[in-house]
Amino acid sequence: MPTAGTPSDSADSVHPLTRDALRVSLTPKEYRLLHDYALARSSRIKDSLPAPSRFESIVRPRNKHNEAAVRSSLRVFLGSGAALKLADMIIARIQGVTSRPKRSLVHSPNFRLSLALSLVLLLHRLLYRFFVRLRANLRTDDARPFRARNPRVSQALTSRYAPAVAASAAGFALGISPQRQLRLTAAIYTATRSLEFLYNVLDQKGWCANRPWWFGSWLLMPVSCAQLFHAFVFDRETAPKWFGKIILRFSPGYIQDRPDRFPDELYWPEKEEVVDSLASMANLKWPPFASPILFPSTPSTLPASLKSVSSITALAHPSIPSLSCALLHPGVPSCNTAFLHHILLSVPPLARFLGAITVALSAFRLKDVFVHPIATVNGLSRRIISLTAVFSAALGVAWGSVCFWSNLLPRSTLPTKRFYLSGALGGLPFMFLGNSRSTFLYFFRAAVDSAWKAGVKRGLWKGWRGGELWVIVLSLALMGAILEARPSAVQGKGVRKALAWMKGDGFADPVDVLAKRKAKKAGQKES
Repeated sequence: MPTAGTPSDSADSVHPLTRDALRVSLTPKEYRLLHDYALARSSRIKDSLPAPSRFESIVRPRNKHNEAAVRSSLRVFLGSGAALKLADMIIARIQGVTSRPKRSLVHSPNFRLSLALSLVLLLHRLLYRFFVRLRANLRTDDARPFRARNPRVSQALTSRYAPAVAASAAGFALGISPQRQLRLTAAIYTATRSLEFLYNVLDQKGWCANRPWWFGSWLLMPVSCAQLFHAFVFDRETAPKWFGKIILRFSPGYIQDRPDRFPDELYWPEKEEVVDSLASMANLKWPPFASPILFPSTPSTLPASLKSVSSITALAHPSIPSLSCALLHPGVPSCNTAFLHHILLSVPPLARFLGAITVALSAFRLKDVFVHPIATVNGLSRRIISLTAVFSAALGVAWGSVCFWSNLLPRSTLPTKRFYLSGALGGLPFMFLGNSRSTFLYFFRAAVDSAWKAGVKRGLWKGWRGGELWVIVLSLALMGAILEARPSAVQGKGVRKALAWMKGDGFADPVDVLAKRKAKKAGQKES
């Protein structure tokens, strides 16, 4: 019998709700660290804080896995809610918004997003743990009659992939979040990542051993640029804003700025109007160009829908035969010279822009900068030069091919679809950009998002209610199965740790855990 004044007696006097709240708040190990830290800061609070041994006797964990799942989900809920609130405050301060319409807590997008994320984690851990225990029980001798009566069900439930596949159903909890675009982005991201991991598995098994030298992830770029360039011209609202800004900003040789000496009283079109005029030309099946300089008596040499760019085409060289050439490079009669002119004009601003981004991203590798400063700087310099050359060439090829198709193809041949070809040609220079799979996948995700929205806009397909949730669930199932079978195929140490943490295995890399386990077994065999 425990005597009076022992930790057991003091623990029994604690209210059950208080004990449960402490269980899901801190682990005994975490409390010990906080207790030691508090005493190191101030010894006066020693008598007011319970000792770590008393705290451990109070909480007395019953089901560590369930309590850890609830504890982690609560922390995700509070942490994500605070982060979203802080982000809203920063955005409001930048935009100068003084007040926003108040919403109830239940209808708050941030609250529902935080709730969805916490529920995904909680359900994922509970389902994974449940099916792990179910799989273990079904493999015992006592479950042999059940396995005999239900062979197919037993085979599915005793599979090594069953817990990971079943736990992926937690992704349906994201349906609580009202941000449809966020769910669509998550669906595209998880789908592309899971397919990337599947490709790594096939590559490790030798299925891609005989692939040609030119085969690689860069092949995603012609497909991605084809969709993005066509959407930028015809369905700009479906293309990413950053894509349009980059094209308009770094195409000074093709998208003409207002000349310095151009009279203020005359109209000069905006850059977006120039792109819209190209779409109008395509819809009109590329009408021929009649120079106002050669035909001064003609009242109008342009169709009515192209009047907004008359100030540009009126200055075009008389020897230019194509209306697209007169719009894109009016002062240069040769398309080849216009391409070189674009390279000379776009390289300096592109180098500054890409250099700033590359240097900013290198802040995550400060350790390499201090350990190997010269090698790191040389690597950054080569990266900036290669990025500048590839992006400048890609933009030039995309715009230059518009003129090329106008001179090569008949007017009625692929009048609008030729922008797909121009975008695909613009993606070819990325073949020379090595070790950039993440960049290529980023463009590919943007292209998939754009293609989906453009198809919905044009009525090619209809949105499936909740379809993005099914994509997320299936992608999580595939990633979980690959992590169980071949952890090394899951590219990215942080991704592997995050997936293992979602299962409740701690924030540890499964590849390192597997290597330590193999080393331990090898040591036992030798001994």
